[in-house]
Amino acid sequence: MSPKYVYFFGNGSADGRADMKHLLGGKGANLAEMTNLGIPVPPGFTITTEVCDAYYKNNQRYPKSLAEEMGQNLSRLEKLMGEKLGDPNNPLLVSVRSGAAASMPGMMDTVLNLGLTPDAVNGLIKKTGNERFVWDAYRRFITMFGDVVMGVERHYFEEILDKYKKKARVKNDTELTTDQLKRIVEEFKAVYKKETRENFPNDPKVQLQKAIDAVFSSWNNPRAVKYRQLYEIKGLLGTAVNVQAMVFGNMGNHSATGVCFTRNPSTGENKFYGEFLTNAQGEDVVAGIRTPEPIVNLEREMPDVYALLVKYKNTLEKHFRDVQDIEFTIQENRLFMLQTRNGKRTTQAAVKIAVDMVKERLIDKKTAISRINPNELDQLLHPTFDPKAKKDVVAVGLPASPGAATGKVVFSAEDAEKLAEKKEKVILVRKETSPEDIGGMHVSKGILTTRGGMTSHAAVVARGMGKCCVAGCGALHVDYKSQTFMVGSKVVKKGDYISIDGSTGEVMLGQVTTIDPRLSGDFAVLMEWADGIRKLKVRTNADTPADAKKARELGAEGIGLCRTEHMFFGENRIDSVRQMILSSPDVKNLKAKIAGIEKELAKATNNKTNGIKKELTRAKKELKEPLSLYISALKKLLPMQRHDFEQIFTTMDGLPVTIRLLDPPLHEFLPQEEYNQKEMAKQMKISLKEVQDKVSALHELNPMLGHRGCRLGVTYPEIYDMQVQAIVEAACNVKKKGVTVYPEIMLPIISTEQEFDILKDDVHRIAKEVMQKKGLKVEYMVGTMIELPRAALIADKIAKHAEFFSFGTNDLTQMTFGFSRDDVGSFVPDYIEKGILEKDPFQILDQEGVGQLVEIGIKRGRSTRPELKVGICGEHGGNPQTVAFCHKVGMNYVSCSPFRVPIARLAAAQASLQQPVSQATV
Repeated sequence: MSPKYVYFFGNGSADGRADMKHLLGGKGANLAEMTNLGIPVPPGFTITTEVCDAYYKNNQRYPKSLAEEMGQNLSRLEKLMGEKLGDPNNPLLVSVRSGAAASMPGMMDTVLNLGLTPDAVNGLIKKTGNERFVWDAYRRFITMFGDVVMGVERHYFEEILDKYKKKARVKNDTELTTDQLKRIVEEFKAVYKKETRENFPNDPKVQLQKAIDAVFSSWNNPRAVKYRQLYEIKGLLGTAVNVQAMVFGNMGNHSATGVCFTRNPSTGENKFYGEFLTNAQGEDVVAGIRTPEPIVNLEREMPDVYALLVKYKNTLEKHFRDVQDIEFTIQENRLFMLQTRNGKRTTQAAVKIAVDMVKERLIDKKTAISRINPNELDQLLHPTFDPKAKKDVVAVGLPASPGAATGKVVFSAEDAEKLAEKKEKVILVRKETSPEDIGGMHVSKGILTTRGGMTSHAAVVARGMGKCCVAGCGALHVDYKSQTFMVGSKVVKKGDYISIDGSTGEVMLGQVTTIDPRLSGDFAVLMEWADGIRKLKVRTNADTPADAKKARELGAEGIGLCRTEHMFFGENRIDSVRQMILSSPDVKNLKAKIAGIEKELAKATNNKTNGIKKELTRAKKELKEPLSLYISALKKLLPMQRHDFEQIFTTMDGLPVTIRLLDPPLHEFLPQEEYNQKEMAKQMKISLKEVQDKVSALHELNPMLGHRGCRLGVTYPEIYDMQVQAIVEAACNVKKKGVTVYPEIMLPIISTEQEFDILKDDVHRIAKEVMQKKGLKVEYMVGTMIELPRAALIADKIAKHAEFFSFGTNDLTQMTFGFSRDDVGSFVPDYIEKGILEKDPFQILDQEGVGQLVEIGIKRGRSTRPELKVGICGEHGGNPQTVAFCHKVGMNYVSCSPFRVPIARLAAAQASLQQPVSQATV
């Protein structure tokens, strides 16, 4: 038996239901549901998505039984309407619409008035007695059929229409006479023939088949494919086709068409919202050809119809338990509902509607939480551009940190700081940023780079600061010397205004009006509900008290990553850091030499050989001098680091703070450009050559795989000793003041058990010394970042010594794929387009590969230490899909930038709803 391919609806009953969207598409399923509810819907039938699927699988041929089934349903429609497609005396006209299970504006538009032919025009005139209406419908049909079905560009038809309106000196289509419409139809047909090289079809069944073919073909048109990619619409069979009897809103002043929402989709306010046009068809409302009236005016013009519309909108919202977006037509004072669907809304409105509907007992709290897209919360936390503002978009980069920013272009951090002191708004434009730019980044409204990806320095720091950032915008060509950038043929100079959108990656010339974010009480209510459901804790990545304070305000339950290196770029600190680096000797060899000299000196003293004694004393002094300078520089940094930690511990009173010891290679703290090196040499009263020699000595071919992280701690143990001393002293100091402190000291880039063991012993030694000196005991933990595949594989051994793991998924992704995270912009977009990669793995965690290493690391680590605390602190920690993965594999927490904290909180709650028991508790 052949499957059922066509579902009928009409006369109060339908073959389908609302829960059959996968088969009937959203439009067809809801038309069936409205029909079953007794709401007046023009009858028709839906050709299923299975036909679309078969159409493409069978070389664009339809299933054999479809023609017969369509004929049966068309006959049923004709019988119900008392009209017949192609009948010259009593013609049936239909609309043809697409409709997938997910709303897809990128697909085929609607075709109205299908079935009109010269014979049908005459028959309809006799039937309605309204000649003007019929010719108006005919010209509309030719336009839509030509444009939507046959690909004739719409402007050809619009130019003819505008010519007639101009000649007649009228503004609106409704003012054109019947004779003028007749002539327009003839000219439309001529354009159609010229562009398609065939006459406009006069057989309604040919018209219908061509329209159905066009709907199915539209499923794979470039717009539709791109739309599905952008909105991650997957797993659908295809689109359905809805063929529905026409009702007419353009039959005079007692007819109308409109679109309405059961609540305000912009604010969420529980007020009827929408607009309508009298004597019009649906396309007029959408196209803006005439200015529609607000829906409340319909009560004055057609009170009985308005009362029915209010009744039906209330019925539909209560039935679907969500805001409905409704299309309707009024034909000579008779109301018909053409479509209902869950209404799209702003994030602000979505939050208010969800909370209000719980209060109204339409939905429960779990449903409310499930309805909000976590990523869209960004709209509530960052400035956005006014949607009504004009934009001159000249380039598009990566949307690295959300928000909207307008300001004057500057090309250096120094210039950014100078202009900011004068209260100027600036956009910092760099080829790429480095830690040295931190001051300028802090005062800028936004950051724009030509290189780097979603986890580049610019992206990571901007997200932490809550700054707007567009990264990897390769269309820009920056020239620091001339202080300009070029995009295409346009040159933008220092001081010119530009605007950037960190949510879309758009770069615009000039100033674009922004709208400041607003957080409502409803937002707090929704977050409270989410917190009551989620199992995962949510921490933040924060390096400053300001970041920590903001994150705590947004609901962070601790700090999961405090990057100590970012503190080194504060005011009056970078010089001490550079002094430390410039004076840093080969500590191990230096100490060995000094020890050897001391032995010789001892012998010399015993032998009373004064000459040898003086020589050895002088050598010892010479060798000790660089070590002394090195230790001196570290001593200068100690109180600075201690003060930082005191502030952060105080801000996070009662919450855990994970502090990562120094991670980046030392060369990142030295200037790479000569003019900055000269400035450094001048400030430090040394020669340019000394600076350049040190830069050269620290140069590595692949610094991300080089002398960094725990490797620095092993070779320069004094650096980590100073940092641990600062952490423990700060913890003791604030504890004396009544602050509850939970430090977690994290060792980065561990790849062997021995590395961790050596450094852990150093941490405990320093901590013990400090606490004995302070006369105070502070509970602390020592753990590691799992950033290397090897560390994940030997996690059981590392967990013998480590009390917690934090997965650094930026580096783990980099090391697993062998991709440089700063250079992926040059090829990953091509990989995604070609289907090699589904997503940029630095934006969304690669669960198949990197995720497998994470699971291995957790399981092996807990096999040794069952109580092992596990989290994630890479930029993935704020991505909803990654949060769901972290819940599934049994992590204790995720950590993300401050402004992603609410997103992670909501995503964690949704993960708990989708999978109530995580693997951690199985």
